[in-house]
Amino acid sequence: MLSLLATMHTSMHYDDEVIEEITIRLLRTAATTLPSDVMEALERAREAETEPVAKVQLDTILKNVELGEMRLLPMCQDTGLPLFYISGRCDGRLIAAIRKGVERATRTIPLRPNVVDPVTRMNAGNNLGDMMPLIHFEPADHDHTDITLMMKGAGSENMSALRMLTPSQGVKGIKEFILDTVVAAGGRPCPPVIVGVGIGGTADLACHLAKKALLRPVHKRSEDGSLRRMEEEMTEALNRTGIGPMGLGGKSTVLGVSIESASCHTASLPVAISLQCWAARRASVRLYPDGRAVFSTEGFW
Repeated sequence: MLSLLATMHTSMHYDDEVIEEITIRLLRTAATTLPSDVMEALERAREAETEPVAKVQLDTILKNVELGEMRLLPMCQDTGLPLFYISGRCDGRLIAAIRKGVERATRTIPLRPNVVDPVTRMNAGNNLGDMMPLIHFEPADHDHTDITLMMKGAGSENMSALRMLTPSQGVKGIKEFILDTVVAAGGRPCPPVIVGVGIGGTADLACHLAKKALLRPVHKRSEDGSLRRMEEEMTEALNRTGIGPMGLGGKSTVLGVSIESASCHTASLPVAISLQCWAARRASVRLYPDGRAVFSTEGFW
């Protein structure tokens, strides 16, 4: 808990400078450390791996994470796009403070300035831009506010996929799409990856759900029995593809599969896939009206 949070207001407005500092802390934590659930998944993969080259790749990944945490340096040269998920109270002041935190963190951590204009490719050098950082907001009835950060690198993001299946393709079609997407991606998203899948809703909602699924701890399965069975089945199937760590062969192609779903039109079956490289960088904070702030890398769900 940050001691400076004693200055946080107990009213509906959080202190702007505190939010700015919290944003920097979230970015530094996510850039330099991995959540414990991801580390444990990588260590389990190392223990289970039998291919010599795959073992070397996993050893290198684990050593890289260790050095990043020890030296407080980003564990990957691509520090990604900062994506924020807010549940609770959110207003213009909160967003402005987060933007200030991103700008300062880019200079002080430092982060690679990844945000550019999509047409001119001009780079402001501060990871700010039109609608960037991207902030998703979900209203909630609870009195606290959760802010979760995901740092999404382009290597895995570029392997994202959306397909509008026909309802008749059903579960068989969904599984084939997941398998085809991961196999086609091969080593490009830096496996072992985490596979986020969004099923249903609309095309845009399916993409949102696929990415949101990546916020769930790797070991935490869906509470829906059908989705849970699909997560387990696809994890096993994808690890039999032989792609392996960094695409060099082996049994460790994915650390897990997480699926979120939403109701959809009777004539539609949208399915979206978001891949996350082994550097699954995320960090969360829960802000209470009395000034307390509780930090976590595993999130609060």
